[in-house]
Amino acid sequence: MNIAKNTYDWVLNWASTPYALYALVLLSFTESFFFPIPPDILLIAIAFSKPKHSFFYAGLCSFASVIGGIVGYIIGYYLFESIGKLIFDLYGGINEFETVKEYYNSKGAWMVLIGGFTPVPYKLITIASGVFLLDFKIFLLCSVISRSARFFLECLLIFYFGEKIRFILEKYFNLFTILLFVTVILGFLLFRVIL
Repeated sequence: MNIAKNTYDWVLNWASTPYALYALVLLSFTESFFFPIPPDILLIAIAFSKPKHSFFYAGLCSFASVIGGIVGYIIGYYLFESIGKLIFDLYGGINEFETVKEYYNSKGAWMVLIGGFTPVPYKLITIASGVFLLDFKIFLLCSVISRSARFFLECLLIFYFGEKIRFILEKYFNLFTILLFVTVILGFLLFRVIL
């Protein structure tokens, strides 16, 4: 847990550097189609450093994430055999991939909404949306809604309850770290169950 706490402190310090927003955009973008670390921890750290700008950061994070989601959709649509399968295999979803096609075609919008807001790996949702030819307008709308809801909710809490939430987070950091880890694992398991 000391490593996690040190990483948290390092991210908080890094969030106040001139490169923090570039890192947030890059992390939000790449996490939507292959990178395993969600942008939330950096977004939260940056928002804590300047709570008055937290909505701008949430918008930036949402925009970069949706653009990355479009890249994931393109990978699924055009490059699944060469790139998409490798990403699915990396996250353990390739074995059940074919079985989800019918379900995805009827519930695809819900998959994007759930995957964009919860710890279900959004990258797998974006690629699957392209593979299963989910209507691009529906994909884009659901991505904008779910990613914005997630990031703006986090920043809304920081904006209104900033130091109280920071105090709680730092006081109970070990518990939050365990809960975050469990939530991410449950997200991956949920995705496997859905598939």
